[in-house]
Amino acid sequence: MKKKIGLIGGGQIGGNLALLTVQKQLGDAVIYDIPQVEGTIKGKALDINQLTAVDGHDCRVTGTSDWKDVAGSDPLIVTAGVPRKPGMSREDLLDVNLKIMKDVAANIKQHCPNAFVINIANPLDAMVYALYKITGFKSTQVVGMAGVLDTSRFKFFVAEAVGCSIRDVEALVLGGHGDDMVPIIRSVTVGGVPLTRLLSKERIDAIVKRTREGGAELVALYKTGSAYFAPAASAIAMAESYMLDRKRILPCAAYLTGQYGINGYFMGVPIQIGAGGVERIIELELDPGEKELMSKSFQSVKKTIDSVKL
Repeated sequence: MKKKIGLIGGGQIGGNLALLTVQKQLGDAVIYDIPQVEGTIKGKALDINQLTAVDGHDCRVTGTSDWKDVAGSDPLIVTAGVPRKPGMSREDLLDVNLKIMKDVAANIKQHCPNAFVINIANPLDAMVYALYKITGFKSTQVVGMAGVLDTSRFKFFVAEAVGCSIRDVEALVLGGHGDDMVPIIRSVTVGGVPLTRLLSKERIDAIVKRTREGGAELVALYKTGSAYFAPAASAIAMAESYMLDRKRILPCAAYLTGQYGINGYFMGVPIQIGAGGVERIIELELDPGEKELMSKSFQSVKKTIDSVKL
């Protein structure tokens, strides 16, 4: 029996999530969105289903505005919300997206009480916190997609600067999903060679800056929305690790209970994702400079989360 993946939000990310689900043959996908756009999501589903004949995929996509059709989905990937426009920060979306998240979380609690839930909606750290609180799910069931995307951007910029295969780049970006995210420079290697041996401090600093502003760069280029290809791929990597019990170690926004000196908040850290959801939180030994950057990033996250009124 094929697995059923619920995709909450049928925008650009939702459509790409459905496409990747089919192409990776992870299971059947259900795209949920509000009745006003039901035609659009049904059209995306039909379009992707017609594509399956080209590559011989046997997974299917359906579009719906009825939560009953989503019932039983596991995992769920939440993208519902308004995307950023040029000049906006992720935090500018808080009030409008929180209203949407309250409705989404209540329906998830009712229709998919046992699901592993991956949130993409911004502001990421605050939205995943709201999702966790409203559903009342275990902390192992709820996680935010951020670090995988930020690390992917960082790896790409490193590969381009060094002029090497992206397969040989290992990197890690921690912290909140914002301008204070924390690339761990001393952990970055290219084919096992430390990045500091290959690039000057000035070039590395420029890559860090571009990574932190990676989302805003795309918003400025798109003008009418935000990134969708890379965010979708990042969430699918997390879902795939859960569905196939890969037990990958990925940087994600997880609920911390004292790790890194943080208690009761979501923060981007390395976690292991397997069939049990968030199976392990890995606490790295940070040097004083990294600790300072993580503390700064957490203060930004805390400020946004503390403004969430549930």
